[in-house]
Amino acid sequence: MTQHASRPEQLVSIDPANGEVVGSVARTPIEAIPRLVFQAHEAQRGWGALTHAQRADVLRPAAARLKAEARRLGELASREMGKPLPEAIGEANYCADGFAGELDEIVAALADIVREDKRVTSILRHTPLGVCAAITPWNFPLLMPHQSVLPALVAGNAVLLKPSEETTLVACEYAKILNEFLPAGVLTPVFGDGREGRALVLADVNLIVFTGSRETGKRIMADAGPGLKRVILELGGKDPLVVLDDADLDLAAAFAVRNSFRNAGQVCVSTERIYVDAGVRDDFLRKMLEKTRALKQGDPRGEGVNVGPMVNARQKSKVVAQIDAAIAAGATVLAGGEPREGNFVSPTILTDVDHRMEIMREETFGPVACVQAFASVDEAVRLANDTPFGLGAAVFGRDVARAGEVAERIHAGMVGINQGCGGADGCPWVGVKESGYGFHSGPEGHRQFAQVRVISRLK
Repeated sequence: MTQHASRPEQLVSIDPANGEVVGSVARTPIEAIPRLVFQAHEAQRGWGALTHAQRADVLRPAAARLKAEARRLGELASREMGKPLPEAIGEANYCADGFAGELDEIVAALADIVREDKRVTSILRHTPLGVCAAITPWNFPLLMPHQSVLPALVAGNAVLLKPSEETTLVACEYAKILNEFLPAGVLTPVFGDGREGRALVLADVNLIVFTGSRETGKRIMADAGPGLKRVILELGGKDPLVVLDDADLDLAAAFAVRNSFRNAGQVCVSTERIYVDAGVRDDFLRKMLEKTRALKQGDPRGEGVNVGPMVNARQKSKVVAQIDAAIAAGATVLAGGEPREGNFVSPTILTDVDHRMEIMREETFGPVACVQAFASVDEAVRLANDTPFGLGAAVFGRDVARAGEVAERIHAGMVGINQGCGGADGCPWVGVKESGYGFHSGPEGHRQFAQVRVISRLK
């Protein structure tokens, strides 16, 4: 975890797997933030005067630099937040390999659109909003800054990037690579915790892009309201998986284990609630238990390790408290559940759960899968929708048309049928209800980083 111990002006990054110090960065003084925002506005004038294509071309060489540094960045990310090393390196490679295509997609999304009728020709033009505050989380410490910063920059905004205090080092390295090619002041890192984040939100910024908890998202909306600042909020989830009576149980169980326990469950679209037809419940649980026992947990740099630690002791305590409360309320532990040293929580399967338990209502963000049987499809849909969250969901069933009908009834921004919730290339990442306000990625998401203006003339 990151601590503010002997030197409060420093953010010290601690490896959650072994407690070793990874490094530190200087905390940004809160009183300096208005000046940094002013400087960003100054830099934005020249940056915003370029075309979308010109800005993309400035950024293009960063792809090769990211690729060359992918292993080092992945190792750093793994040490800072405990992600298994192959996954962390994969995250860095994903950003680098998709960089050029992402730039092209953003440029195309922001191109002028012509609308005309018999009398008038209009151009829909996407122009910069001004200065963007990008506040990003620790669970994907490269991907989340990347998906916030890149469209904001190509749209012509200057960006102040405030990464999580848990993963400042890798975000700092990412910003350094982009700043090798950007004009001075166009991308500025801001380091700190919620206090610096709130100061940034309250400053003279035009757009706030935030990925994180629902509670923090609500506070950002309240702080942004008086200035009617634009906000894009990608918030938490409590994703359901519905396993129908005709599902391929091997496929469903494999997905459940992978999506519940990857990144130690610290994923916004992690599968946290599993609803299984009562007729196949026992077979499904047997397969899920078998696959869970095959997982290897330990030091994220260890050979074959696929489940690492919680990011810090605070997150572990939250997860353990939910597990303990559920057990006290009658839940049965099928796997895991036992305490472990350090920041580790064993991959845990709970059965005999219901919606009176906090673990079935509030986001866990840990390696815990809760399994509840249902007697009818209507009951499954009712349970899946019994939540204020609505980020992702999944439905498994061999009759794809029937599974699709169930998917249509689930109140989530993204629903997968016999797969995870991620869509085809070009789809946005979008939540409904209290899981999102605005969205990002894909052409529709990229356009939210710009101001649409309509310029019309008579024919």
